[in-house]
Amino acid sequence: MARDGRALNAPADLGATARVGPNAVIRVAEALDEARGPDVVAQVFRAAGLEHYLKTPPSEMVDEFEVTRLQAALREHLGLAEARSVSHDAGLRTGDYLLANRIPRPVQRLLVILPARLASRVLISAIRRNAWTFVGSGVFDGKPGRPTRLTVTDGPICRGASANEPLCDFYAGSFERLFSRLVHPNARVTEVACQANGDESCVFEVRW
Repeated sequence: MARDGRALNAPADLGATARVGPNAVIRVAEALDEARGPDVVAQVFRAAGLEHYLKTPPSEMVDEFEVTRLQAALREHLGLAEARSVSHDAGLRTGDYLLANRIPRPVQRLLVILPARLASRVLISAIRRNAWTFVGSGVFDGKPGRPTRLTVTDGPICRGASANEPLCDFYAGSFERLFSRLVHPNARVTEVACQANGDESCVFEVRW
């Protein structure tokens, strides 16, 4: 983490206008369409003020506050249980996209033959370098171990929300897909603390 509290390798102009990758919008639309169909997709995106993305999906980074609004609209229209399921599916789809398009094949082949503990360290380092693309103005950190612990502080997924259960299933799904494909096939991710529950950070445990 940088001294000013931002994620490592974050652009210098991060702040109120921080941006995150378009997967946080595109994959939610895909997961929601599969779960509830296009009419509900249109309702949720309209409520979030993002209906224009259904006509022209974003091809570049999006404002992190758009992601926050979209997650809030999901919870409002679907209820917590279904919103969490859709968000988790969107996270899995994001992991699939990263594996198919962003993580070089030679790197993937190397990770899968390394011992799980070492592969976990390498993957956490890679996630940390690119954290600004999914936490925006928030902060990511990770600590290898059994369990491995990943932390997101002030990320856009649950920002401003209050609940009695964790809400950052998009991150949990993304992390789980990456760890299960690159570290250990039995890797599962559980959010054990969430800022929406009053915790200081959102904490994810990876076990295999």
